[in-house]
Amino acid sequence: MNTANNDLKENWFKNIILFLSSQTISLFGSSLVQYAIMWYITLETESGLMMTLYIICGFIPTFLLSPVAGVWADRYNRKMLIMVADGLIATATLILAILFLMGYDATWLLFVMAAVRAFGTGIQTPAVGAILPQIVPKDKLTKVNGANGSIQAIIMFVSPMVSAALLATTSIEIIFFIDVITAVIAIFTLLAFLKISTHEKAAKKQTTSYFSDFKQGLQYINNHAFLKTFFIFFAVFFVLMAPAAFLTPLQVTRTFGDDVWKLTAIEIAFSIGMMIGGGIIASWGGFPNKVKTMAFSSLIMGVCTFALGATPIFWLYLIFMALFGVAMPIFNTPTTVLLQEKIEEEYLGRVFGVMGMISTSMMPIGMLIFGPIADIIRIEWLLIGTGLFIIILTLFMNQNKVLVEAGKPVLKEV
Repeated sequence: MNTANNDLKENWFKNIILFLSSQTISLFGSSLVQYAIMWYITLETESGLMMTLYIICGFIPTFLLSPVAGVWADRYNRKMLIMVADGLIATATLILAILFLMGYDATWLLFVMAAVRAFGTGIQTPAVGAILPQIVPKDKLTKVNGANGSIQAIIMFVSPMVSAALLATTSIEIIFFIDVITAVIAIFTLLAFLKISTHEKAAKKQTTSYFSDFKQGLQYINNHAFLKTFFIFFAVFFVLMAPAAFLTPLQVTRTFGDDVWKLTAIEIAFSIGMMIGGGIIASWGGFPNKVKTMAFSSLIMGVCTFALGATPIFWLYLIFMALFGVAMPIFNTPTTVLLQEKIEEEYLGRVFGVMGMISTSMMPIGMLIFGPIADIIRIEWLLIGTGLFIIILTLFMNQNKVLVEAGKPVLKEV
């Protein structure tokens, strides 16, 4: 390990505070705009088709870009990529704010904005996943990723309320400008205060093409039995999660009544659960074997999915929704840390790119399967069925020798 990296790891606590602060500020501004646009489209159009188009525009660019962005995260300076992505989103938001102030407030502009934001997210996500092991010692990655999960859950909890309050008291343009300001603060924090040395591959002259780099990344995954098995499990798991993720609001409306407070209550219960779960995994750290921690939390999510379909009492439904939220960071954190620990630094971006591609595509694919079925049979039966399949999948995962071997703890750095 070189001197620059040693210095970086010695100052890791200060550096991670700076990095997570910049990301939190940026994410808060982005969340405000995301909710504001969603509600603006809902109120202005009252159209399910328009909302569907907005969701598609916010998903397709991230899915298409993830593998390319993974290559970029390995070829170029990751800090610069994060700043460029923030800058791209802020510039697009500023242009949109100016157009709205001038009276050009067509709905299609919001679709374009959703696509640009998704493009920026596609660039940023693999770079953030790959940059953390450059800043944080390996034995501290679980605590840092857990804390980051809690921060994101708090933002998920707070930003809808703040966005709704702003939308009720001021114009959407003001919210756009808030996002621009938060992005500028985040970029300035990274640029002025955070010193991260360029990782080894990015420091070298690139002699291969993008396609060749991407192909090498796929070959790297293919040559590691643990990664192949891991991604297959991950893909099936996310397909099975689709009903619990997307159909529960519809289920609540059909089964418990269409009161707005009930829909708000399930969101709040889930967010509070995620905050608690992030705190638990940050302080506990999970079982010594990370795959055992993933299996444990996956089992909880399977049981909760089953219970959401089986319970006839709303307050009990909220308890299971909160417990589901608790399990989510206990699953996500060891998943991320496992890759950060086990993957060679020069391949981290590409592996996170493929993971991003899977995580953004599998739930919508699940919805293509389960969405139409939900109009034919009760959502409760879909939740009971997928809950049972998640439990079975977890048992297979816990018995898989390749995954269990990969989940064993790494030696601490000296």
